[in-house]
Amino acid sequence: MSHDGVGAQSARAGQRPQGARATARAATTGPRTTDGASRHHPSPRLQRSVTAFLAAGVLAVPFLAGCGADEDKAGKPLAGQDIVPAARDLVADGAVLKWAVDAVPETLNAFQADADAGTNRIAQAVLPSMFRLDAAGRPVPNPAYLESAKVIETEPRQVVLYKLNQQAVWSDGREIGAADFLAQWRALSGKNSAYWTARNAGYDRIEKIERGASDLQVRVTFSRPYADWKSLFSPLYPKEVMGTPAAFNDEARRKLKVTAGPFTVDKVDTAGKDVVLTRNPRWWGRSAKLSEIVLHAVPRDKRAAALADGSVDVADVDPADAQRIGLAAHGTVNPLQGSGRTSVKKLRAWALAHDFGADSAKAGKKELRKAIAAYLDEQLALRGVEVRRSLEPAYTQLALNGSEGPLADERVRRAVARALDRKELARLVLTPLGLPAVPVGSHLALAGQAAYADNSGAVGGQDAKSAQALLGDAGWVPGGPVKPAKKGEKAAGSESDQGGRSGEEGKGDKGDKSDGGKDGEYIVGEDDKNGDGKNGGRGDDGDRHLVQEGRHGGAPGAYAPKGTAAPGAAPAAPLAKDGKALALRFVLPSGSGSETLNSVAERISAMLDRLGIRTTIIKVSDESYFKDHIASGDYDLALYSWPSSAFPATDDRPVFAKPVPAADGSVNVEQNYTRVGTDQVDQLLDQAAATLDEGEAVSLIRKADARIWAAAGSIPLYQRPQLVAVRKNLVNVGAFGFQTPVYEDMGFLKKGAKVSAAPTKG
Repeated sequence: MSHDGVGAQSARAGQRPQGARATARAATTGPRTTDGASRHHPSPRLQRSVTAFLAAGVLAVPFLAGCGADEDKAGKPLAGQDIVPAARDLVADGAVLKWAVDAVPETLNAFQADADAGTNRIAQAVLPSMFRLDAAGRPVPNPAYLESAKVIETEPRQVVLYKLNQQAVWSDGREIGAADFLAQWRALSGKNSAYWTARNAGYDRIEKIERGASDLQVRVTFSRPYADWKSLFSPLYPKEVMGTPAAFNDEARRKLKVTAGPFTVDKVDTAGKDVVLTRNPRWWGRSAKLSEIVLHAVPRDKRAAALADGSVDVADVDPADAQRIGLAAHGTVNPLQGSGRTSVKKLRAWALAHDFGADSAKAGKKELRKAIAAYLDEQLALRGVEVRRSLEPAYTQLALNGSEGPLADERVRRAVARALDRKELARLVLTPLGLPAVPVGSHLALAGQAAYADNSGAVGGQDAKSAQALLGDAGWVPGGPVKPAKKGEKAAGSESDQGGRSGEEGKGDKGDKSDGGKDGEYIVGEDDKNGDGKNGGRGDDGDRHLVQEGRHGGAPGAYAPKGTAAPGAAPAAPLAKDGKALALRFVLPSGSGSETLNSVAERISAMLDRLGIRTTIIKVSDESYFKDHIASGDYDLALYSWPSSAFPATDDRPVFAKPVPAADGSVNVEQNYTRVGTDQVDQLLDQAAATLDEGEAVSLIRKADARIWAAAGSIPLYQRPQLVAVRKNLVNVGAFGFQTPVYEDMGFLKKGAKVSAAPTKG
C-alpha cells in the first residue's frame, strides 16, 4: 500500500494500498498513500499481482474482448501516456540512463513479500512476460516471447497452449521452454511450504504442465476453470531460480545469473544505492539503444536537486517539484539583484514563498542570500528538464473502518458517502496539474479497462438530505444531549476513542484541542481559538488554509487552484446518540509528500461537518501509518490508494473479501482493511474468476462492484496523478500511464534530431 503519497499508501502490491509508501506489500506494506507523486511502495495488491507493475503500470492483463455494448461503458483512459515517442533511428546509441527510485530493492524476486516497484521495474527490463499492456490499458501478447497463447480445450479441463518465439533464449543460451513454466508452477502452487512465496493465486489451479508438439510449445492444464490465466508467467523466471527453495528464497534476492530481456542485471550496489542494468548480448529483439540503465535511490525531497546536478535523468516527482520545474522554464525572479539592497524582510518573504522552510524566517541576511543563490543555480539547471504527466493505473479512496463504532452501521457509512462531493475532490487534486478531474466510478477497474463501469449510483450521489435521513434512521439526532466525557476520554467515535487504544501515537483519546493537545492531532470544528470564526473554522474563511496548503509543496495552488472557493455552508449541529457525539478519527500520514492527502482530508472533514459529523484529524509517521493503523484497524477514516488490476477477479478478491473468524478468535481480513464485505461480493468474484466467457466475466465483475459501492466500505475518489521529470532530450520515457515500458526503445535524441513533444493519445 502506499499513501497517496501521492499519496497515501496504496494497498495492492506496493500499491498496495498505496498509503505512505505502500503500494502493497505484506507485513509493513499495504496501500499507497500520497497523491500526486507519491512514493511507490508495494501494496498488497502489487505483491499479490506481482506480475503487475506498479510504478509505471501493470504488467500482464487479459484482453476481455467481445463484450459488445460493455466496451462502450469501459470508455477510454482519461489521460494518454506522455513519453515523447520517437522513431528508433532518431535515438542515439550507447548512452547511460540514470533513473531515480525510492530505494534499492530488497529482492529481485518479484514473487516474494518484500518485492516493490523497483523489483518489478527490473523484472520488466530483464525477464520474459507473456502479456503486456498497451497505451490504452489493454493486454496483448508480448511478441518477443509469444507467437500465440490461447485456450484450446475447455472440457473436461481447461487447456492453454503457449507457442513460444523460436528465438527466445535465456542469457546462458538455453531455450525458454516447458521446464521453466513447470518450475515456476511448482514453486508458486502453494504445495511446497519451503518456498517463501507472497502469493499463489492462479498457480494453485494448475493441474499439470507438459511439453507440446515441440520444444516451443507448452501445454498448461487447469484443475478448474480460470478466467485470469493470462496473468500467469509474467514475469517468468528461469528454472535456475524457481527450481529449488534455496535459489528462490535467497539466491534470487541479490543476483539473477540468468535473464531473458533486452537488459541483464550487472550489479546490485547497496552501498552506492545503485542497480546497474546492461545490454543483454543474447537479446534477439531490437537492440537496446541505451548501453546501461542505472536505477539510483534518491529520496523524494532530493529529486529536484538530483535532476539539476545531473545525478539522475528521470524521476517521479511530487506536485511541488513539478511546479518548480515548470517555473524554471519561464525563469525565476532574482531577489539578489541590487547588490545587497534587498532587505532581509523581503528575502525572508521570498524564501518562504519558494518553500525554503520555517528556518528561513530566522535566518540572517548572509545565510539567506547564500541559500537563494544556490536555489537560483538549481533553477537555471532545471531548464533542461520537463515534467511529463498522465494518470497512474491506481486510485485514491476514502476508507471507512466498518469493524466498530458508528461506521459499523451501514447507514452511517452510506451517509458519509452521500456527503462527499467527489467531483470537487478530484478537481482539488487534478485540475492544478492539468489532468482530467473525473471521479473514479469503480473499485475494480479504471476508465479504459474492459471491466470499467461507473457503479457509484449504487450508494447514491451527493445528497445532504438523504444523508441526514440515513443518519436519523440510525438514531443520530442533531443537537442531541451529549454526556460529559470522563477525564482522558473522548465522547465520540469508535471504542478506541474511549481509551481502547491508549498509549499509542496519535490516538484520539488525548489532546482535545488542536493547539493544546497532542502533536499531530487536529479536531475539525474546534479550531476557532478566538471565538471569532477567523482561525480555520468552517464558514467564509474556514478553508482558506486548504488553498494555501500548496505552499508546503512550493507555491500557492500546488494542490488547490488559486481562488478555490472554500465550502460555504456552516457546520450543522453535532449529531448525538445515547449521549455520545458522532465523531470520527481521520488518520493520515505526516511525512513529506503527504500535503495532497492532508488537503483532501480537510475538505472531506468540512463536507462531513455540514451534516454534524465531527472529525479528529490525527497525523502519524509514514512508517506506522499502514502497519500500525490501516492494517490493524486503528482508524475510522483514512486515505490510501489501490492499483488497478487487469485481473480484478483474482487480485481484488482479497481486498474486498468478507472477513472470516479464525479458530483462535481472531478475524482474517486478508487485505480488506475496511473490514466490510459480503458473501455476495465474494461469490460474484469467484464466479468471474471461473468463467471463460469474457463478456460474462465482465458482467459479474461489474455486479460485484455495484455491491461493493452499496456496502460503502470504501469510496473511490480520483485516479492518482503520474508526474515524471525527464531531461528534454530523453525520448520514449515518461508518464507511461497503463503501458508497459518498452525498455529497448528508450534513449536520448541524436544531436540535431527533433520530435514533437505532444503526448501520445491513449
